[in-house]
Amino acid sequence: MTLAERLASALADSRGLGPQGDDIDLADTIYADAAVLIAVTDRPEPGVILTLRHADLRRHAGQIAFPGGKVDPEDEDAIAAALREADEEIGLPPGAVEVVGTSNRYRTSSGFDILPVIGVTTPDLPLTPHEAEVADVFEVPFGFLLEQANHIIRSVEKAGRMHQYYEINWGERRIWGATAGIVVNLASRLARFA
Repeated sequence: MTLAERLASALADSRGLGPQGDDIDLADTIYADAAVLIAVTDRPEPGVILTLRHADLRRHAGQIAFPGGKVDPEDEDAIAAALREADEEIGLPPGAVEVVGTSNRYRTSSGFDILPVIGVTTPDLPLTPHEAEVADVFEVPFGFLLEQANHIIRSVEKAGRMHQYYEINWGERRIWGATAGIVVNLASRLARFA
């Protein structure tokens, strides 16, 4: 069975019980549809492609993120948006990604309703970060991200209330917030992935 087939099967057989979004009460928020691409590289030990956003961006500056963004009116659907954004941000051609499914939607405190799109791609493609948005492109071992022991719960005080979020530390890289929450959701969906 190929990596793509194994992932598609695991996603189809699960529902997942991870976090539904940032731990912030946004009852009156109108969310913008967004999508990210969780690009899994097809190698003996698969990896996941992540980006480091430039420190001077207006939103989520300096954070580690999946390639992605808002769903535009000209996008056919969220999957098309995730593929388009990955092409724009890191030069990953849509034709180089085999989409295998989606994970749980994730709502952010910044007003996005994100659909994570899971796709398999060949390893070591020559990726080119968009110089205005992406400071770095790197790969984290898929197994490391899925390992529950690496999902750390942190707390922060905002507006006089304590809020919880996930953090995953890989070497010097700190993956947190929505990206870590999306990973935790996916890990719950893929608990029986082998």
